[in-house]
Amino acid sequence: MHNCHDPRVLPMRDGVNPSCVVLPSAGQGSLVDFLAQRLPAVARHDWLRRMAAGEVVDEHGTPAGAHTPFTPGLRYYYYRELEQEAGIPFEETVLYQDEHIVVADKPHFLPVVPAGRYLQHTLLVRLKRRLGLAELSPVHRIDRDTAGLVLFSVQRATRGRYQALFRERAVRKVYEAVAPWNPALALPREHASCLQESGHFFRMHEVPGAPPNARTRIALIEAAAPWARYRLEPITGKRHQLRVHMAALGLPLRGDCFYPEVNDPPEGDYSNPLQLLARSLAFRDPVSGAQHCFESRLSLRPLI
Repeated sequence: MHNCHDPRVLPMRDGVNPSCVVLPSAGQGSLVDFLAQRLPAVARHDWLRRMAAGEVVDEHGTPAGAHTPFTPGLRYYYYRELEQEAGIPFEETVLYQDEHIVVADKPHFLPVVPAGRYLQHTLLVRLKRRLGLAELSPVHRIDRDTAGLVLFSVQRATRGRYQALFRERAVRKVYEAVAPWNPALALPREHASCLQESGHFFRMHEVPGAPPNARTRIALIEAAAPWARYRLEPITGKRHQLRVHMAALGLPLRGDCFYPEVNDPPEGDYSNPLQLLARSLAFRDPVSGAQHCFESRLSLRPLI
């Protein structure tokens, strides 16, 4: 569970802030029994090991032990760990940093935040470790498969003002993509549809006849049959919006392993990256008033 509080009971460790679990209002028995049932990915003996090392602590800073009772409503903090984690052999670049924001250029295949089998090899943890910024947090996210710009908030005190930029659509986001070339398709155009979860993994799909909740502006940059390079500007920010909209137009992105069909590559296969790049971010800084326009230094593969 993401720790949205500031417990100050466990420090950042190797770029990882403590996670938080809140004990429900009803329950009995021991804390370790509850944790083993609530978070079964961590075995009971492993919770006992962590407790013995002082790595499970309540909101008052009191370490938990093997016989600590279940106390309804109490928060406990602990470090997320992975026994084994595959490395990601690509490096991020910090393009800009001040006291309020960090802008990073993310390579393909690197997740933004910890999830599943990724922890140390995520953009957030790498940057926390590299920059020593315990409160660093992404203001928005892009897919693991997508490369390009990600904006981070440095401090909790001003984070809401940057989050509001995205909520109020005050950030201009421009992407670049490589997909098939169809000279019969009129461009530029705006594609609008209703996107909903498909119920298959975390894929999205268009729902015909429903009011649109996703809009994308699409323009041609260059063409060299059978491929073309496109400029994509999302007006809304639905999950996988650009990938679904391009596939719906018969233009699935080159290297897309989820649309129109799921075709996951084997673990460690980096030979066919998704040809989607978060090229630029432009906005007026809500704290300093400065006009920012950031450009990725990464590039997609040539068309031919």
